[in-house]
Amino acid sequence: MPSLKDLRNRITSVKSTQKITKAMQMVAAAKLRRAQNAAESGRPYAEKMSATLGNLAANLVGGVGAPKLLSGTGEDKTHLLVVCTADRGLCGAFNSSIARLAARHARKLQGEGKTVKIFTVGKKGYDMLRRQFRSEIIENIDIRGTKPVDYAFASEIADKILGRFDAGEFDVATLFYSQFKSVISQVPTAQKLIPAELPSTDGKTSTGASADAAMEFEPSEEAILTTLLPKNLTVQVYKALLENAASEQGSRMSAMDSATRNAGEMIKKQTQIYNRTRQAMITKELIEIISGAEAL
Repeated sequence: MPSLKDLRNRITSVKSTQKITKAMQMVAAAKLRRAQNAAESGRPYAEKMSATLGNLAANLVGGVGAPKLLSGTGEDKTHLLVVCTADRGLCGAFNSSIARLAARHARKLQGEGKTVKIFTVGKKGYDMLRRQFRSEIIENIDIRGTKPVDYAFASEIADKILGRFDAGEFDVATLFYSQFKSVISQVPTAQKLIPAELPSTDGKTSTGASADAAMEFEPSEEAILTTLLPKNLTVQVYKALLENAASEQGSRMSAMDSATRNAGEMIKKQTQIYNRTRQAMITKELIEIISGAEAL
């Protein structure tokens, strides 16, 4: 049985940990509000841009003249997995859920005989994936010095992806991130970047007009797509980074809240053990004193 001093030290240690987890929870709650607003503000633009590109792509008969970012290379041999995680832990299953989704996808592709290359954004994803896919990881980007994440940083990542695509290093690119739903719900998501997955127009343009209506574009659809598709890739990467930022803080807030409550329960339990042990020692000493007095 531990001594009273050991129990006091244990209670003091847990109380110190509880103060840290409570502080981290409050900091995450403050950061979450800003990150959530940024993520929700970025969604309409990204969705509208995809819808606009979908309307333009629908007007290309049979995809003739479509840019490679839309039509692809015509092959499906080499896949690039862009895995976006955080650089810090203590945020529940946020990082591991994204890494697991990417790992399952990589193993599935390898089982089909495809070549897999991994591009990681964030230290945690790199650390988790290099245990199984060390040779497949071709680049890692550290995001510790880019807080908050901005469009320029997303543009740098997109430029690296486009540079590798233009060099013929891969045929298909898939982006992995966590979509923010609420403080307690973040959904790991896989989104195909190249060739671009554009929403179906369902017979309507982004303005609500019929897709069969006569429309003229100046310049041509091909020229507009050639200009907008690289920008759309940057926008989708930026949206993923914003979703990740909100998901990270939401997951950290929930994890630290659980840790704080668990620490409180542990303190209560250890305090009860301390009081019982102390009372048992006092009772034992009283019995010894009374026994000694009776012996005299």
